[in-house]
Amino acid sequence: MRVEQQIEELRAELRGITDPIEIRQIEAELQAALSKAAELEATIDPWPD
Repeated sequence: MRVEQQIEELRAELRGITDPIEIRQIEAELQAALSKAAELEATIDPWPD
């Protein structure tokens, strides 16, 4: 699964959750996915040779 797809799925899941424990768990997973996306974005060369 692509990181972007995972982020969108986690965001959608958060919209339907009311349990505070589950919300914290999904938020943590979302933060990890956002960090991973930022890492991947930083490695992309916008001007390849």
